[in-house]
Amino acid sequence: MFDKRKVKELVLSSLVADGYCLGSHWVYDEKQLENLDINWDELNDAKSIWHKGKIAGEFTHYGDQLVWLYEFIQAHNDFNVDEYIKYWKTKVDSYNGYIDSATRNTIENIENNKVPTGSDSTDLSIIGRISPLLLVSKTKEEFLENVKEFVEATHNSLDAKNTSQFFAKLLLDVLDGKNIEESILMLKNQSDTKIQSYIENGIASKNEDSFNAIRNFGPACDIDGGFQGVIHLLSKYDNLKDMLINNAKAGGDNSARAMIASMIFMAKKDSTLTMIPQSWLNIKSKIL
Repeated sequence: MFDKRKVKELVLSSLVADGYCLGSHWVYDEKQLENLDINWDELNDAKSIWHKGKIAGEFTHYGDQLVWLYEFIQAHNDFNVDEYIKYWKTKVDSYNGYIDSATRNTIENIENNKVPTGSDSTDLSIIGRISPLLLVSKTKEEFLENVKEFVEATHNSLDAKNTSQFFAKLLLDVLDGKNIEESILMLKNQSDTKIQSYIENGIASKNEDSFNAIRNFGPACDIDGGFQGVIHLLSKYDNLKDMLINNAKAGGDNSARAMIASMIFMAKKDSTLTMIPQSWLNIKSKIL
């Protein structure tokens, strides 16, 4: 049902967003952000201790895990969550990058034979990894179910599940040619009060400076703060490069915000890879 070329562009755009954010990812101190040794027009080596040793063109652990899902789907041509979690665990067991709490807790649950396996994490980052599931979903309903199972496998909190369904539906709407902000507002009316508040605050901030808006929402990993930041970015920008640069400059968990916002932005009918600076495509990827 879904155009495979377009889906691969969505996956690639999320990876570019993650690779671009590597330089300032998880840098929180405002003075440090202002004085980072970074060329904001290019990919950069990681500056935070959490990604020590990673160089320009590599990914944070978010991008690496997105690649794992893409590779799994390419190898199996379907999404069986039980088989996927086995594959995911083998990748984690040999991984040299950062292991976040959602991953650690999920591994612990697997080893203790706990079902479901997913942690109770409310991290936003899992949602930026959902686009490969379009490749093996024949219908919108199947995509939403695949997203549900994928998210639950590592982030089995109500907030993560509700938020992933919101952005999955938004992605489908934009792929159908609907306007992003109009779709956000339409989906807002179908959402719980918490998500409605996030959307209202995010849209209300679209005329604010992005650094200030994101820092005021909270630049950390949690859905509360990150959700509003994504809505701010999607409401404010009609230029992908400008959106990614201003988001990255706000620091914190900029990759989680960027991966989701880029995926939605690139789902527009008129969005093409030419919107991404050529040098930013020099990432460790074999998607296209």
